[in-house]
Amino acid sequence: MRRLKLQVQTTVDGYMAGPDGEMDWMTFPWTDDINTYIDAMTAPVDCIVLGRKLAEGFIPAWESGPQGETQETIDWMNNTPKVVISNSLTESPWKNATVAGGDLAETVNKLKSEPGGDIITYGGGTLVRELIAEELIDELHLFVNPTAIGAGMPVFPDTRRRLRLVTARPFDCGITALHYEPKRS
Repeated sequence: MRRLKLQVQTTVDGYMAGPDGEMDWMTFPWTDDINTYIDAMTAPVDCIVLGRKLAEGFIPAWESGPQGETQETIDWMNNTPKVVISNSLTESPWKNATVAGGDLAETVNKLKSEPGGDIITYGGGTLVRELIAEELIDELHLFVNPTAIGAGMPVFPDTRRRLRLVTARPFDCGITALHYEPKRS
């Protein structure tokens, strides 16, 4: 069965965005060591899952070939098939992306049961919290930025989650990657 990985940037105090969606707290530029780590983490991935709101900015941003990114990364982001989770869209306005709605657990479990490599999600916030609440994520890769913002959009829903630390890796840019797996009940 395919594994669903979450890759999310977070603050030390557990937020993935500020109260109004601000992301100006993120650490950039990244260093070669974090890029190498992410390349290894995404090597077995052949599907990206996004929430509709994130997809609206994410897909066009990568299609425009953002400055500071390697052509290899841009090509991977653009060429990897995407599934946009949405109950408001009926068809995809983007190339190389399909829309899936309905029951989230059913949709994700169907994707995970299909042949292929791993699946990665970058969010957005509502989708991340729903995936965690439904216990659909197999690996959590939290990229903890050396910043606390005090309030905002939390990574985790308002329920307890037991996690097992797989690795903790600091990078030269100041970010620390925490790789967890959920402890299933």
